[in-house]
Amino acid sequence: MRPLIVIALLFFLASCQRTKKVSYSIDYNTEEVHPGKIIVETQCNICHSPTASHEQRLAPPLIAVKKHYISEETTQKEFSEDLQIWFDNPTEDNAKMYGAVRRFGVMPKLILSNEDLEKVSDYIYNYDIEQPEWFEDHYNEEKRKGFPMRNRNRI
Repeated sequence: MRPLIVIALLFFLASCQRTKKVSYSIDYNTEEVHPGKIIVETQCNICHSPTASHEQRLAPPLIAVKKHYISEETTQKEFSEDLQIWFDNPTEDNAKMYGAVRRFGVMPKLILSNEDLEKVSDYIYNYDIEQPEWFEDHYNEEKRKGFPMRNRNRI
């Protein structure tokens, strides 16, 4: 029995000594991820989660923010300025999303560099934003009730 153990051990050690170089070919998508999307996914979606249920969310999903802040006439510059104003001074008086403020309160003041905020603004304005499964029905119901989805007189 002992010689069998010694042979197995020698075989094991010999196989560990031989290393094979293995190369893997991974086909990564060559498109770069928008830096604003990375910030949204790592910082904003903590509260503005597109996967939270309607009942369990901590804040409105960012698609709701986009629909409240951006109309067909809103330029990217206007949206970026509105977002900057909100980040500089998130108060009830500066809110466009009155229902969200009633439900969740005012967003806490966050530290985000102007450069990062500009990336987030560009991403939200120019790209499709992930939305919860329930959002479209909720949004359409609010429109049917006659709630204004945009109020350009207030920031």
